[in-house]
Amino acid sequence: MNMLIAVLAAVALVTCFLVLLRINRRQDSGDLARLLEEKHRAMIADLHGGLDRHADRLSSVQAENAERLRAVVSTELNQTRDSMQSLTLSLQAKLDEMRLLVISSLHETLTGQAKHNQDLLQGLMQQTTAQLTSSIESLTKIVETRLLEINGKVTERLDEGFKKTNETFANVMARLATIDEAQRKIDGLTTNVVSLQELLGDKRSRGAFGEVQLDNLVRNILPPQSYMMQHTLPNGSRVDCALFLPPPTGTVAVDSKFPMENYHRMFEPDSSDAERVIAQRQFKIDVKHHIDDIGNKYIIPDVTSDGAVMFVPAEAVFAEIHGHHGDVVEYAMRKRVWIVSPTTLMAILNTARAVIKDVETRRQVHIIKENLGQLGKEFMRFDKRMKNLSDHIRQAHEDAEQVQITSQKISNRFAKIEAVELKPDENLERLPGVENDEEDN
Repeated sequence: MNMLIAVLAAVALVTCFLVLLRINRRQDSGDLARLLEEKHRAMIADLHGGLDRHADRLSSVQAENAERLRAVVSTELNQTRDSMQSLTLSLQAKLDEMRLLVISSLHETLTGQAKHNQDLLQGLMQQTTAQLTSSIESLTKIVETRLLEINGKVTERLDEGFKKTNETFANVMARLATIDEAQRKIDGLTTNVVSLQELLGDKRSRGAFGEVQLDNLVRNILPPQSYMMQHTLPNGSRVDCALFLPPPTGTVAVDSKFPMENYHRMFEPDSSDAERVIAQRQFKIDVKHHIDDIGNKYIIPDVTSDGAVMFVPAEAVFAEIHGHHGDVVEYAMRKRVWIVSPTTLMAILNTARAVIKDVETRRQVHIIKENLGQLGKEFMRFDKRMKNLSDHIRQAHEDAEQVQITSQKISNRFAKIEAVELKPDENLERLPGVENDEEDN
């Protein structure tokens, strides 16, 4: 390639020289410049054409060389792939042979160990069976002895039970005879018993009934220090019950009222409509009179609360007031007197008990906090001691396992000595028990 370029360059120089000679000969000609330019262009065109042909020839040569190199590389790769495949097959065959050898050796080893373990297990099972048989026999004897003792005691208890049952039955028969006689006396006295309506016809009887009912309700719900029956106020008035509630409520007076005469006249079947209207008007007057009496006597500024409670012992009377006499209820509210029945009073007392309990809890909250703090410290101390105890138990368990391992080794050693299975060199090498244990561990 370099030689060809040199030849082309020499040709170009010769051409230039000839042109120069012709130019020297035609110096006097007017077309010298034009001729020189034409020759120069022709020379450049020839040079470009030669270079293009040379470039085409080089491209074809490089393509042939690349194709030849690609064929050689492909051949080499195919040969390498075939050799790698044959090598892989040979390695796979060798691995299969080694796997079969390892499996056969492991099978022989495991078979020997399994036979040895089976012999040991069979011996242990025989020993365990013998021990269980002896334990079951001794336990059977103990159970039979205990059953005989229990049978004797049960027989004695049954005899005593039969005797007591006969005595109880005789006493029950005697009591039934006494009850029959008392029943006959009660039947004889039935005609002389007055009805509750006649008994409550007296004002004092009604008052006593209301006070007793009020006392039972309050006593069953509130603590003793939160109320007082027949309490005397600073103005000299005595109220049926005074409730001592926390501030700002203070002392609440509860007085029992039982307007029954006109209430019964309102519902008598023999009464006319005019008489019932008069009885209803008088009933409202009685209730308002009781409201005024309670408001004037039992509401004392700076002593009691700003309201009092009128307790009506009969639910029917309370229902009549609230169901058909709304003006009376409004009048009582203006007088700051709250009309209640046994049911509504129970709800009020339960609310009062909850308020008292809440106040007492707030008073004792610092004590509760101190006790909770002490309880937290005790729990932390308990947790720490529990952890220590757990560590001790775990350490004792590990020590017990180590002792069991050492005991098993000693038992195995004695078993080998009895079976004369120790080798001479083993007898000499493994005499120190402590070192043997450390090596095995």
